[in-house]
Amino acid sequence: MRPTPATAATPTRPAWNTNQNLVVTHPLLSLLESCASFRRLLQLHALLTITGLAAHRFPASRLLAFCALSTPPHLDHAAAILTRAAPGPNAYMLATMMRGFLRARFPCRALNLFRRVIRDHLPADARTFVFALKAAAAASVSKHGSASGGEAVHCASLKSGFLGESVLVGNALVHFYANRKSLVEAVKMFVEMPERDVVSWTTLVDGYARAGLADEAWRVFCRMVVAGGMWPNEVTLVAAVSAVGQMGLLALGMMMHRYVAEVVVVRTVSLENTMVDMFGKCGCTRSAKEVFDGMAVKDVYSWTSMINSYAKCGDLESAEQLFEVMPMRNVVSWSCMISAYSQLNQPEKAVWLFREMIAEGVDPIDATLVSVLSACAQLGCLDLGRWVYVNYIASNKIGLNLNLGNALIDMYAKCGDIAQASRLFGEMAERNVVSWNSMIMAHAMHGQSEEAIHLFEQLKRVNIVPDEITFLGLLSSCSHNGLVSEGQRYFKEMKVVYRIEPTVEHYACMIDLFAKVGLLEEAFRVATGMPMKTDEACWGALLNACRMHGNVEIGECVAEKLVELDPSDSGIYVLMSQIYASKHKWDQVKKLRTTMRDRGVRKNPGCSSIEVKGEFHDFLVADVSHVRSEDIYEALKNIYFHLKQEGISSLIKRLCPSNGEQHSVMQWWVHS
Repeated sequence: MRPTPATAATPTRPAWNTNQNLVVTHPLLSLLESCASFRRLLQLHALLTITGLAAHRFPASRLLAFCALSTPPHLDHAAAILTRAAPGPNAYMLATMMRGFLRARFPCRALNLFRRVIRDHLPADARTFVFALKAAAAASVSKHGSASGGEAVHCASLKSGFLGESVLVGNALVHFYANRKSLVEAVKMFVEMPERDVVSWTTLVDGYARAGLADEAWRVFCRMVVAGGMWPNEVTLVAAVSAVGQMGLLALGMMMHRYVAEVVVVRTVSLENTMVDMFGKCGCTRSAKEVFDGMAVKDVYSWTSMINSYAKCGDLESAEQLFEVMPMRNVVSWSCMISAYSQLNQPEKAVWLFREMIAEGVDPIDATLVSVLSACAQLGCLDLGRWVYVNYIASNKIGLNLNLGNALIDMYAKCGDIAQASRLFGEMAERNVVSWNSMIMAHAMHGQSEEAIHLFEQLKRVNIVPDEITFLGLLSSCSHNGLVSEGQRYFKEMKVVYRIEPTVEHYACMIDLFAKVGLLEEAFRVATGMPMKTDEACWGALLNACRMHGNVEIGECVAEKLVELDPSDSGIYVLMSQIYASKHKWDQVKKLRTTMRDRGVRKNPGCSSIEVKGEFHDFLVADVSHVRSEDIYEALKNIYFHLKQEGISSLIKRLCPSNGEQHSVMQWWVHS
């Protein structure tokens, strides 16, 4: 069957040929316009050279376009064509080559060509400046790039007059500054533009949303629709919906959902994914599920967004079910579930899923490692934390960014390796207040008050503003070591100098500080004078101090407060029994035991946990449920026998009066 004339006259345009308006009548050049293979291109290049056409700019520019823009690009051949162009390449050819370098991720070489355009005073068009700005943005994040490249292009566009005439160049500059989070410059550029289109507004909305300034993004979107009279496109709506999700305002999210349904005929997967994510962040999984179920096409991000919505609302069961049935998973999907387990206090499952991910051959990203390291910190799983560091960070598979460095410091500190935490902190190129807080907390946990205080003084010298967590670490450190005057000074400094209102945790540290050194009356005054309701942790710390110092009167008052908060807590009765026993008030001890029996309160058994070859084992006092209980108790007897020979058993009896506590200590000896 012969093709129709219309079909014959309209050859298929290859992907490299993006010039839709170009009309070519020369037979050889017409063949070049439809060329789709490099081998065929070389044949046509030879014919054009023989006929002398290759020396002319237009045929040379089309040869160059194929080499620079085809997939894969042939940049060496393109460079050779550029060199032989007579009487030299024009701005269009240089812009095409710039585009080729950008596609091949050589932004610095693209910028060098732009400098050549400016140096030779070639009549460039708006696209040349757009490519130059893209090259400057890409070069600024590369090893050899300069942060000032974009400003230089901006200056050149001003001198060339394009800034006032071309919306395309103006939009590119707004995008450049917004993408670099220089939003003041982006807004200034936006305001100075004599003419704006939907891309101008969208770029600014998206810039604010990406920078986490959701309120500003929403204001610009409203101005665009109401004052600007612009009809948003789907990219605008994605940015606006994302901003609503960041604000977490469900009523606004519902309104935006209705607006999208009214103005968008065919919704893209990207827009629907953003709406699922928005409803998840607003805490409405029902609406997120409605959008998800109504999607005609779902990609891996659709499933991941829905899983993340469940996880953020604490519905791990639904998240798990969806994760199991999703048709395809990527590293973001795995990371989302690992993060959910870690954040919702199920670190064992987080570690297990991480191992499953590695077994599946999925390489983690930095966000995955942050979640896994958090789980390791919760479990005290130092071996896995070290393995993560050696296999991914020390081997340079994943760069040590700020969040990852902070997670590592926290993991090492909570797992007891304070030396490694300090070394890593010293090596970090960038630190924020979280980094300093992690180290101050680490020293506080290990009773190293001098180091914690020294770090705090260093923090102030490098102009990092401390927050409530910083002072919590400081006060905790003072409490551990009985530094009363220092603790009082820092508590006052927090309120007076930094205008940080103390939380219940700060007051708990002060109560513990006074109580440990025997200033029980002062501790009681702090507890009763707090501006907020005193919680169990504060009263519990004070009751334990009363036990240590044998103060019956304050102990009874504190115990009453604790019983009001939680009458089923066995620890209250045990501590009061010990306080009465220390004063030989055996009648009171007997009454407490009777009260416990009448109220059905039982003492919680001691518990210990160990990790053996990646598996976690929990043990209770007098526990015989473990499959190897006989072997464990045989080992305990053997150790106890040898300890008895060495005279240590008498020490254990003095430290641990009850048989249950002796047994717990024996278990600790076995498992450590």
